[in-house]
Amino acid sequence: MRDDTTPDGPKENIVHFNPWRDFNDAAPQIDVFGDEPDPAQIAQFMQVVFGYCDGLIPVRSFIDKGQGIDGRPHNIWLEADHSAPEKIATFATWASREGAAVYVIPGTVAAPGRAKATDILQMQTVVVDLDTGDIAAKRAHLERHLGAASMVVESGGVTAEGQRKCHVWWALTEPAEGDDMARVCRLRGDIAAKVGGDMHFRSAHQPIRVAGSVYYKNNLKTQVRIVELNADRERDLAEFIEAVTDMPPAPGVSLQPAFTHPDKPVLDEVLVTPVREGAQDDWSRFEGASAAIGHFIRMVHEGRMTKDEGWIGICGYNAAMLRPQWPVERLKRESERLWERHVKKYGPPLIRLDSGAPGPVEMPAFTLGALLDDQSPMPEDIIAPRVLTPGGLLVLGGAPKVGKSDLLISWLVHMAAGVPFLGFTPPRPLRIFYLQAEIQYHYLRERLKQIALPPDVLAAARDTFVATPKLKMLLDTEGSVRVARAIRTAFPDAPPDILCVDPIRNLFDGGPDGGGENDNTAMMFFLKERVEVLRDHIDPDCGVILIHHTKKLSKHQVKEDPFLALSGASALRGFYTSGLILHRPDEDASERKLEIELRNGPALPSKLIDKVRGQWVEINPMNERLVRAEVGAKHDAERMRKHDVILGLLYEEARRGKLYTLAQFSEAFENTGGLGGRTIVHDRLSVLATKGKVKFIRGPAATRIGLAAERSKYGYLCVEGMLLGMGGETVDPDTGEVKPELIPALPSHYKCPQTGAVLPVENPSVWVYQEEDEA
Repeated sequence: MRDDTTPDGPKENIVHFNPWRDFNDAAPQIDVFGDEPDPAQIAQFMQVVFGYCDGLIPVRSFIDKGQGIDGRPHNIWLEADHSAPEKIATFATWASREGAAVYVIPGTVAAPGRAKATDILQMQTVVVDLDTGDIAAKRAHLERHLGAASMVVESGGVTAEGQRKCHVWWALTEPAEGDDMARVCRLRGDIAAKVGGDMHFRSAHQPIRVAGSVYYKNNLKTQVRIVELNADRERDLAEFIEAVTDMPPAPGVSLQPAFTHPDKPVLDEVLVTPVREGAQDDWSRFEGASAAIGHFIRMVHEGRMTKDEGWIGICGYNAAMLRPQWPVERLKRESERLWERHVKKYGPPLIRLDSGAPGPVEMPAFTLGALLDDQSPMPEDIIAPRVLTPGGLLVLGGAPKVGKSDLLISWLVHMAAGVPFLGFTPPRPLRIFYLQAEIQYHYLRERLKQIALPPDVLAAARDTFVATPKLKMLLDTEGSVRVARAIRTAFPDAPPDILCVDPIRNLFDGGPDGGGENDNTAMMFFLKERVEVLRDHIDPDCGVILIHHTKKLSKHQVKEDPFLALSGASALRGFYTSGLILHRPDEDASERKLEIELRNGPALPSKLIDKVRGQWVEINPMNERLVRAEVGAKHDAERMRKHDVILGLLYEEARRGKLYTLAQFSEAFENTGGLGGRTIVHDRLSVLATKGKVKFIRGPAATRIGLAAERSKYGYLCVEGMLLGMGGETVDPDTGEVKPELIPALPSHYKCPQTGAVLPVENPSVWVYQEEDEA
């Protein structure tokens, strides 16, 4: 404090005190049973809190509640000099006789009558008010991470657990001014948040009890006393900020804001509790207004209220509960400040469609002439051709286990890599957020590794394809906020091009009536109030893909209209821009058919697809049997069975030492194993030779293994892995087992699939199938 006693100029509206002059001339009534103000502690308190400050100290007193008496508050402003402790002690003596508490704002102002947050010019301390929970554990946590405090003051109150409430003070090496004031206030709030202290000390003008004064609340009269003093321990502001930043939250403390102070009404009570000025109710108008405004801001931010409804609620609280009410300009200013802080902390709001905030005020309408004259280029497809357009909604449906997820993941990874897939083409590598709720993390990564995708596609999509593990949530208001935050974290620089939800069933929110996905009303609520709102929040041009299960329909119904199989089909078909249905035309065949329905483009023919060597490929529809498909499939199966029987017979006969020419085999095995007559067997062998499944041994290659010379066009029949029995036996030296003597029978010639000519094999040890060469 300053040593000079000469005032710089006249100070108006300041009440001056000295030890022999008081507010009234009546003889004081001494309470011999209670504590009295302690001038020595007051002096120590003032030195720690105001020792380096210049300006005026805002001081106030008011009747502590619970005494059954009333009284108006008193406010004075004292010069922060060497006389301040004595004047505060005199004021505290008077206040104690009136049953009033004494508070100061721990900062100085420039002029009397000023005590708002913006009026505070200097502060030389950081303080936290510990008034709930395990006070001792919180103090130990602070000391462990921030070191010993400059001063600890027991404020007089007692927690529900029986521990004394306290104020913990840290003195700074010099008063904070200017921009450092905001840093000090933010520091006070951070400490309070991490140990469960009073968050109101984020505000610079929050008053606090003076050590050495008297506490009267709830008929308990006791002294506000200093229990620990290290006045010489001062902290550099920058270093102290680093220490607080590194300090973890105390055990059991959540950093989520909550209005749960035991001395204050809970939020439901805040909205219906009148609050008078002067902190007469221990819940100031500022605190009440902040809590109420915060409540309505959260409602608007989460999409449960429109902005207009939120503002009406704030104004209603102001008019009904604040006595007197705040001016509208102050109410608006405080609402905007809290809104900016909330958005900065929790991200952009999820605004309801009926709020009018995201869209134009007036409904757009265009004349025929305007539409015909508009020659601007069409927007670029997200997935061409018109399968997914900007702002479009695509629904992919299919029965369980038909391969939806496998197909979908392959499709999305190709789109994320910017590579065409089954004729669907992206304009560039797309940013894709895959919101899936079926596969847990470890099994999701296993499936991604098992799906056969080209290495270059995987490399290109490493950062642009983002997937969630199985989610246990609904896509309701809270779930939408979580998804929006996850998307913003995954793609901080630009929004995703595609949001995929897989499946609808596991995330479905049917609205207040709780309808299921088969309820068209519930489905419309989900599409409009959940999916559309979330997409508009992310990016109105973002494409959405929904994965849905189908109902059981007969093959005739699927053939007539496959999209009727979608659950909630009436609502879905009227809402989506593209529909895809994946189904098996024949349950015994591996091929799937992908039916396509477009709203924003010309019709696309269905695609016949299948997995070949682990990758999805499109099959030429010309190869699909159109007439008597089931009968044809049975014939195909019978032919395959005969092929297997023929190959098996050739292999087993060779082990017995018997090889056959084509004609000999046809005659020897007609009507064996259901093969049919000689001609049928001959024709099947000819087909197998053309496909490379049967080859031949002729000429020198035959005589080298002891076969008789033959005059046929092809020679002896040979299959892959064939072993020829030589009639002798061999003994295994390790096991002593007696086995027949076998030698490899390797082909020397094959049938050319183009000309039917017999050509020599290039490498007898490598078996080549003609079908693979052509593929």
